[in-house]
This record gives sequence, C-alpha cells and structure tokens, in this order.
Amino acid sequence: MAEFWTEKRVVISPDKQSMADAVAERFLDRVAKRLADGKTVHVALTGGTSGTAVLEAAGRSEARAGLDWSRVHVWWGDERFLPRGDAERNETGARRGLLDHIDIPEANVHTMAASDDGVTLDEAAEQYAAELARFGSGEQSWPAFDVCFLGVGPDGHIASLFPDRGEIQITDRAAVAVRDSPKPPPERVSLTRPVINASKRVWMVLSGTDKASALGLVLAGASYDQVPAAGAKGRKRTILFVDEAAASEVPDELIDQDY
Repeated sequence: MAEFWTEKRVVISPDKQSMADAVAERFLDRVAKRLADGKTVHVALTGGTSGTAVLEAAGRSEARAGLDWSRVHVWWGDERFLPRGDAERNETGARRGLLDHIDIPEANVHTMAASDDGVTLDEAAEQYAAELARFGSGEQSWPAFDVCFLGVGPDGHIASLFPDRGEIQITDRAAVAVRDSPKPPPERVSLTRPVINASKRVWMVLSGTDKASALGLVLAGASYDQVPAAGAKGRKRTILFVDEAAASEVPDELIDQDY
C-alpha cells in the first residue's frame, strides 16, 4: 500500500467549472486578507485549461472590484516562447480572463519575454531571474509567492518542468530556458524548483480522468524526477483542487473539504 504525504490535501469539486469558481473565490479571499493586513501580495499564475478557467472565474467575480490591485504583483510559473499576444502564451489567457478586468498597474504585471521581443531564449530566462531578484529578500533572489498556481499534466509535469529532464534538478537559478519540450511549443521559460517551493501556498488545479493517475502519484510521494508535481510544496499549505473525474484514486483521509 502506498505511503501518502499527509501535508498535501485535496479539495474536490463536482466538475471543472465548479472547481474553477471555488478556487477563484478562495483566491480573491486570500488576496483580500493579505491586503487587509497591509501586505503587498505576490501571485504566480499558470495556464492550461484548468488554470485559465480559474482566472476567468475570478475575472467574472464581483469580489475582484473591491480589491486594491495596486498592491498586487502578478508573475508566471512558465511561459511559451512565442510572439507577444499569441493565443498559446499563458500571458494572453491571463489578460483575457482576469487582468483586463482589474485595475492593476502594468508595472505590477511581470511577464516573461516573448519571441518577438528581440531576445534569445536564454536571455529571456536571465531577464526573468533578474526581475524576480528585484523583489527578493535576504538571501532569496525571488519573492515568496502568497499563492503559486500550478497546473498538472497527465505526465505529472508542473510549469515547464517535465519528467526525467535536467531542468527539474536546477537549483542555482530562478528561471531556466527549456528547449525541445515534450509538449509543444518546444521553447519555453520556467521557474525552477526552489522558487516554486519558496511559495507560502502552492495550489495545484487539475481536472479530468486523464489526470487521475498523475494525482495518485503526487499523493503517493513519487520522485520529483519522475513526477515533478510530487515535489511541489508550499511552506504553509499545499492544496490540490480537483474535480470528481480526477479524484478517483484519492484516499478519503486526504480529502479536506473544509479548507
């Protein structure tokens, strides 16, 4: 019988849309609480169908209007190295789903470079690491995200850290160039494991029966090399938000509907 990591908890919704709505509500509530405490909020966004659905739900919520977005900074866990505005870029979906619907200063939206910005892929990663360092504290050359959203692929990848590839092991920089990605497009920029795991809260969002196996491996504590999502954890909380279709292999003791 598998030994499960008890620090990871699972919240189950009936379907993908209700999951997106619930996560969006929790996200806006978390931002509101941090702002009420006088804090500056740093959030890392993700793309994919589930991640984009969460942002779209947040963009529709009336709760977004009452927040002081001037004290919120938005980052990305990874980005496809494509032209600015390309439909496949995570930035494009985030702007359409949420950022275009809130009053956030453009200086607070920390996008990764695009392929038509006049930089190479390596330079794009270096530039993002430098931007992260502007908001680092102490010995940490990046901000501690209040919430780091991560999608999870059927193969267990997170951001653009794929199984059995060298990028998973990189710990000496904040952002890394990814070439020959097993999932198109081939060129990407990704945050590295230390940046992800410095987050206060890691929220993974996944839906569909094709994610059930990956979810089971994450909860069973598979190796980070083989299942990158298994090694993603927040310093305070690590929550997997899933729909019923993805939850077929989740033990009852790991379900945390009260979170």
